[in-house]
Amino acid sequence: MFYREAGQYKTTYEADSAIFPIRQERFAFWTFLVIAFVVVPLTASPYLFSAILIPFLILALAAIGLNILTGYAGQLSLGSAAFMAVGAFASYNFVLRVPGIPLLVAFGCGGLSAAAVGILFGLPSLRIRGFYLAVATLAAQFFIVWCLTKIGWFTNYSASGVITAQALVILGYTFDTPRAKYLLVLTIVALMALAAKNMARSNTGRKWMAVRDMDVAAEVIGIRLMSSKLLAFAVSSFYCGVAGALYAYAYLGTVEPEAYNLDLSFRILFMIIIGGMGTILGSFLGAAFIVLTPILLNIFVHTFAQSLPSSVSSNLEPMVFGGMIIYFLVVEPHGLARLWQIGKEKLRLWPFPH
Repeated sequence: MFYREAGQYKTTYEADSAIFPIRQERFAFWTFLVIAFVVVPLTASPYLFSAILIPFLILALAAIGLNILTGYAGQLSLGSAAFMAVGAFASYNFVLRVPGIPLLVAFGCGGLSAAAVGILFGLPSLRIRGFYLAVATLAAQFFIVWCLTKIGWFTNYSASGVITAQALVILGYTFDTPRAKYLLVLTIVALMALAAKNMARSNTGRKWMAVRDMDVAAEVIGIRLMSSKLLAFAVSSFYCGVAGALYAYAYLGTVEPEAYNLDLSFRILFMIIIGGMGTILGSFLGAAFIVLTPILLNIFVHTFAQSLPSSVSSNLEPMVFGGMIIYFLVVEPHGLARLWQIGKEKLRLWPFPH
């Protein structure tokens, strides 16, 4: 079978610990990158860029951030959208108030600002866990959005509270077309996803997983719970902050608190539940599911189910989301990423029974 690794010998530690140790996986990875960076920009329409690909990539980045905190470190959070808002507003204010600052540096500073806020609201994780920690992060969601709405300095004293994001200008080039914005977002997301994958495989990632599985045992073997948990909150919030900045600049074109409401936090949580917690691939699969499902349901209703009552068709999306979440929690708690892993394992043994 084409996926078997027979004859592929690993003679060094670097080869044995590579992200893609099998030749077929490396080929598939580079093929996917070529398609994403070359084929898609040449063939996709502006609608596909603006309505599907760009929000998919940005939400996948936010899901990676939440997956680092919840999937790898085991700290439940319901405030992802709030940390995205911190990154967006911090980036806007850095560009506004620091003359000549490069936009990518402003995005990084926005992520660092979100990381600082994440550490602040991650302090309760040192004493509480589970449901109570989720409530604490939920309080962060409401408090941060309230601050951004009521304190005029963050919005430059805008009367409406909705401000237009500055132009996407990097190294003298203006990213003003959907294709250019897509390539910028894709580059940032690809680099940060690769960094997250390597981080999860490092000593830091192993510490997070030890804390997730049993924090008492992790502390007994010498892992410092305080630094591990707060680092997970910081890294997760940094990823969400950068995603929030991209969400404002490359997708919405505006910086507004209401765009980062509780509904967005729940959508990001659903992404890692459906896609798979504790995997980088699951963040992308979950984001694709959340972004594509409303579009596919809309096409289905208008094509095959026009006779449905309006009360059913208007609520079809939350019904499907709820059913899928219950299905994955009961049948496959590790999500779509686990199904993909099972498929690869069967390919290795085909045609012999598993």
